Amino acid sequence: MHVVVIGAGIIGVTTAYYLRRHGLDVTVLERNAGVAQEASFANAGVVAPSYVAPWAQPGMPRKILAQLLRRDAAVSFRPTTDPAQWRWLQRFWRQCSGERFARNKARMQRLASYSRSLLHEAALHHGIDYERAPGYLQLFRSGDEFERHEPARQVLRDLGVSFRVLDPAQCRTLEPALAEAAPLAGGVHLPDDESGNCAYFARRLKELCEADGVRFRFGAAVSGLAVADGRIERIQTSGGATSADAYVLAAGCASTELLAGCGIEVPLYPVKGYSATVLISRLEHAPMISAMDESYKVAITRLGNRLRISGTAELGDRRLSLRPSALRTLMRVAQYWYPAAAAWGSAQYWVGARPMMPEGPPLLGRTPLANLYLNIGHGSTGWAMACGSGRIVADLLAGRSPAIDLDGLTLERYRT
Repeated sequence: MHVVVIGAGIIGVTTAYYLRRHGLDVTVLERNAGVAQEASFANAGVVAPSYVAPWAQPGMPRKILAQLLRRDAAVSFRPTTDPAQWRWLQRFWRQCSGERFARNKARMQRLASYSRSLLHEAALHHGIDYERAPGYLQLFRSGDEFERHEPARQVLRDLGVSFRVLDPAQCRTLEPALAEAAPLAGGVHLPDDESGNCAYFARRLKELCEADGVRFRFGAAVSGLAVADGRIERIQTSGGATSADAYVLAAGCASTELLAGCGIEVPLYPVKGYSATVLISRLEHAPMISAMDESYKVAITRLGNRLRISGTAELGDRRLSLRPSALRTLMRVAQYWYPAAAAWGSAQYWVGARPMMPEGPPLLGRTPLANLYLNIGHGSTGWAMACGSGRIVADLLAGRSPAIDLDGLTLERYRT
């Protein structure tokens, strides 16, 4: 069976890897000049099954409205006349109840935990050093903020997730690089989570795929899917038409338009995020454990001799341009916790669009078209879910039963 994978971000590359391991003939089409060039390029690098959660959660609508006019807001909403934005927001609002948050978080954690085990398996098997840093630390600046986090901790307890609640002194014992002068109310340590270099892992996996016979066609933008008799007959690319036995759509934010062209509507919407990467200049002042500032939802990740500072969520502006106020927020947060760790003025900045589903979990597997499969909508957790998602889709195409329950991870969730 010949399978075409559309998209070569971390999701598309892992899908190709597992398809080939099942013995299928694989071609990957990518509009950019290489793998991991968009949302996978300079993301936070966090692989945190314990932490993954939908953005739709209790209190989030109020938080968005309260921060509407703040230039340093963690979540920025820019109203437009785009009907897709308002449809997405309406669905998002409906998912913000405690019951739906717990259900969606459980679905995401199930997939992310499975994915982490496969990531470790692949890295060990192929000897891939992806700059892994174990552990994840949530940092809370105020007591009120710490209190508001209690429902999320209860979800962790209910799911049997390992974590420790820390007071300020314990946080600083665990991570001595934290600035003594920075006000700190407490933290939550997630010892089983980690961070690592997503783009590097994607490049290494691409090399392994090519060595095993997978073909990558770069600069091949897919402009349409031609449907006949309930199947994809061919796809149109910038280099001409291509046909295969089956297709996997893993094109991130570009997936929505391609699906709409063949009659499949999905509520996927781009949410912009930013990152900064800077060389560590003083090792003794740099963190060893990746951390999340819960006030600003900014992640600070250790990647070898560099720090990656990532965050903000901007809904409504599709232009991939750097917003100075968002970058200042990233730098301010990093320097709040680790002021002497790096020459902050030398940071390199990036902006990308996360393909977000309003509920949180991605969409995997079959579609109403017999030979079209989905691997889309991972939002800000694509790296955490990539290996698991790729393996699940490959299993389905190869006629195998996936290793985890797919409840809530497929298009079926919109039929109930």
